[in-house]
Amino acid sequence: MTTDIRDVPEAHVDRALDLAHLAFHVTAGDATRKRRRELLLNAERVGAYDDEEIVGFAAAHRLGLSVPGGELPAVELDFVSVAPTHRRRGVLTGMMGELWRRCAADNRPLACLWASEEAIYGRFGFGPATEAYHVEINTTRPLDLRITPDRRPLRLLAPADAVAVLAPLYEAGRARRGGRLSRDEAWWRRALRPGDEDGDDAKDGPARVVVLGDKDAPAAGYAVYRVGEKGTVTVEELEADDAPAAAALWSYLASIDLTRKVQAWAVAPDDPLLLFAADRDQVRVTGQWPAMWLRLVDVARALTARSWAAPVDLVLEVRDAALPANAGRFRLTADPSGAAYAPTGDRADLALDVRDLSACYLGGVRLRRSVHAGLVEERTPGAARLLDAALETEYLPFAGEGS
Repeated sequence: MTTDIRDVPEAHVDRALDLAHLAFHVTAGDATRKRRRELLLNAERVGAYDDEEIVGFAAAHRLGLSVPGGELPAVELDFVSVAPTHRRRGVLTGMMGELWRRCAADNRPLACLWASEEAIYGRFGFGPATEAYHVEINTTRPLDLRITPDRRPLRLLAPADAVAVLAPLYEAGRARRGGRLSRDEAWWRRALRPGDEDGDDAKDGPARVVVLGDKDAPAAGYAVYRVGEKGTVTVEELEADDAPAAAALWSYLASIDLTRKVQAWAVAPDDPLLLFAADRDQVRVTGQWPAMWLRLVDVARALTARSWAAPVDLVLEVRDAALPANAGRFRLTADPSGAAYAPTGDRADLALDVRDLSACYLGGVRLRRSVHAGLVEERTPGAARLLDAALETEYLPFAGEGS
């Protein structure tokens, strides 16, 4: 089947949104629909048309993504959907090809997404590069900690006044961890909204913001949370300068009157809470899931732009069916002072698909696990361990949310 891949104009945004809701089996009320429409109006939109019917749709948000040592331009894919009548006919492949072309034209070497169906995106070169934990705290008794929380005062801020305090703390967190997306004023406005009366967060109550630190001094941390009618505190985000600051915020959340449980849907696997909690029966990991999926659109630029923890000199044989410019044998030479990546005819030390290289790029996934799983071929013994050591980061990458 031949479809026409082209821009989706503003006049067709409602039709594109209808297709996305159809594909994801969603019934959206007026408030939720209005918010999603606004999001799409500010995104790049690619559609697949059969005559004048939209049968495929993808939105791309142009953002910055934190990587070890800095930030790179990226696109976050969203609302990716194909009409049920046009599945398995090359519609998604055509839209992805157009998105890769635009990434190259716009000099964006990275793409990311949150996968609704994980089996789909590996074949397009995406790999799960971050992991998130779902954590629950039983708050029918005080939270028992092994460290002393920061003693600075806690204060509640009106969400409308909070961005100036929260944004610098979030940016400091981005500098520590890879995998975190840049945010603009519109992002913060959506995140701190009272809650759509017809949305999933309606039952969780309005957004609340608590900040640690004196009013006239820089804040040391914050938490954004909602309190539901059944006594559950849902933590949407918690950012802290250090472990004592984090302990103060978690202790506050666990002590809110008339509540029985704290839940956080996305916590980094190395969050200090999981170590400084004295009783792991009280603080439990109840779920574990791959969060952000990453795709190296321009492998050479991505590898040479990030920082490196240790020296490495290896030849990589990369497979990339969708983007042939990435495929072939390349010598990677890197150390803490920088990196080079160039074609070579030398024998490969590692042979791997771009999806596996994408997964380990931020330093949160060990490549040798893929060797053990038979997904990566280690032709020189110890090569995967050397690359893992060079990719290592002080903090694990983390991405708890999309746009």
